[in-house]
Amino acid sequence: MADRADSPHAGRGNLSPLSLHVPEPHFRPGDPVDYSFLDIPPVGQAPRPDEACEAKETHPLCLDMVRVLGEDNRAHGAWDPKLDPDTLRKILSTMALVRAFDDRMYRGQRQGKTSFYMKCTGEEATSVAAAYALASDDMVFPSYRQQGILLARGYPMVEMINQIYSNRGDKLKGRQLPIMYSSRAHNFFTISGNLATQLPQAAGWAMASAIKGDTRLAAAWVGEGSTAEGDYHAALTFAAVYNAPVIFNVVNNQWAISSFSGFAGAERTTFAARAIGYGIAGLRVDGNDPLAVYAAERWAANRARANKGPTLIEHFSYRAEGHSTSDDPSAYRSAQEREEWPLGDPIMRLKNHLIELGEWSDEQHEAMDREHVEAVKAATKEAEKNGILGHGLHHPFHTMFEDVYEELPWHLEEQAAQAIRERQVKWPGSLDGDGAGREAGR
Repeated sequence: MADRADSPHAGRGNLSPLSLHVPEPHFRPGDPVDYSFLDIPPVGQAPRPDEACEAKETHPLCLDMVRVLGEDNRAHGAWDPKLDPDTLRKILSTMALVRAFDDRMYRGQRQGKTSFYMKCTGEEATSVAAAYALASDDMVFPSYRQQGILLARGYPMVEMINQIYSNRGDKLKGRQLPIMYSSRAHNFFTISGNLATQLPQAAGWAMASAIKGDTRLAAAWVGEGSTAEGDYHAALTFAAVYNAPVIFNVVNNQWAISSFSGFAGAERTTFAARAIGYGIAGLRVDGNDPLAVYAAERWAANRARANKGPTLIEHFSYRAEGHSTSDDPSAYRSAQEREEWPLGDPIMRLKNHLIELGEWSDEQHEAMDREHVEAVKAATKEAEKNGILGHGLHHPFHTMFEDVYEELPWHLEEQAAQAIRERQVKWPGSLDGDGAGREAGR
């Protein structure tokens, strides 16, 4: 064995010292924005492999980008899903409804009606168009910006708002952070605030579906920042090894809460390229193109149902708003980024496509927007009858001891009884129902 040098630099000749690379975004607050560094492939040129192809045939598409809608507002290329006008209008309407819902819930948070909210402005296609491409009984494992899936599947807005307000109508009884919905009836798995935990769950669910010989698949969503979590890689490993019928949707909106995508590896290659290392199918898609999103999701779903295994889809998009109501993006990124984003807005792109087809008009769009605003307003007023944050009408106090054990253990029964006695002393008449809420809201 060679002798170690006493000095860390001894015997190294003229080698330069090592340096650590720290990713740095292209633009900071106040900087001019120039997206010319992005390699945006032309519309309609990406080849569309057969859905039953070998995974390696898709690997060039991990570095390319599936795009369908051109600047002429027409659909181009092999990935055009050739959807009928009624389906296009449904997708457009649902995306517009999501945006109207987001706007009102954001105002509600600013008015103190709820503690927290997250908008998905500019990313509506990644959930809505994808939801329409799946079967209604496919199980979805969302992240916290996929409210569009619930609205696409017909989940009542009133129930969503009840959950956001954590009021007495909240089916989750105030136990989840606002916007972390759950609906077994709509095959919508409970949202978790722990990043990327839904991906191993999706892989496991898909494996169980295959074991049972079912025909349903799982689809999961995650932000690009969360691909740096260990759970993400564990999920891809299980899915690849067991050929699970699952779709992993990575929404690359360029930013985590305050760090750009480079901290998750975007400087090295695309997020879709990780499919290559796992030997699974991968696609990189224009996430602001509803037709491309639909086509890619349907391709991956058909592939999974044909027992060809998992697909990783990167939806290349942009987070137009802050990460959440707790975030101020002006503190870390240029205000011009949103306006200069080269892939446009998904709602406007689909609207213009329908107009180009002669199936829509500006007047119809304005009327639709008004209807959505009124529908969201009506749902909000209905939900507010069940209470808002801090103004009473919460779930009865004793429900905090429910839904964990089939039979409550004796020690929890004692704790519940003691807590109720102390509560009655402090707030007489506050044992149950509306009284408990009113007293708690004082």
